[in-house]
Amino acid sequence: MPHCALCNSEDATAYEVSPRPDTVMLCQTCRTGLEEGPKDDPHWQCLNEAIWSTEPAVQVLAYRLLKGLPGAPWARDVLDIAYLEPDVLSWAEAGLTGDDAEDAIVHVDCNGAVLAAGDTVTLIKDLAVKGAGFTAKRGTAVRKIALVPDNATQIEGRVEGQRIVILTQFVKKA
Repeated sequence: MPHCALCNSEDATAYEVSPRPDTVMLCQTCRTGLEEGPKDDPHWQCLNEAIWSTEPAVQVLAYRLLKGLPGAPWARDVLDIAYLEPDVLSWAEAGLTGDDAEDAIVHVDCNGAVLAAGDTVTLIKDLAVKGAGFTAKRGTAVRKIALVPDNATQIEGRVEGQRIVILTQFVKKA
């Protein structure tokens, strides 16, 4: 009996990973999540392992499902640490539904350069960090930034060991 490539449950059927003709075996729950959008549910914890699959098509589906869970902090954390080869990432983003592509929030730095999760940015002015009691100095490099999914003007990053929210108008891409 075939098993689902994402959650390993039984009774899986073939699913084509558009826009390429590759197929992956999926259970009905995973198929529904891809077609109608996933709801934050314990079932999707399987994506923690699926994103690290050696099969690019499985990585693509896991990425798309994780992107469909922007309100789930654990899903955002998995996306922050996941690495996809550039061609696999472009495949995954090419297959996102039209709504996701149209409503996608674009984060840009002070010079208009598009920022992506994992980029390194440099602060362009001293910033007082509220609640942490220090000032982030101009010229400080912030590595491996995370994008705030529902706000194009904010990113997250670590400065002096603290995870802080930074306005994009005060950073430039390194």
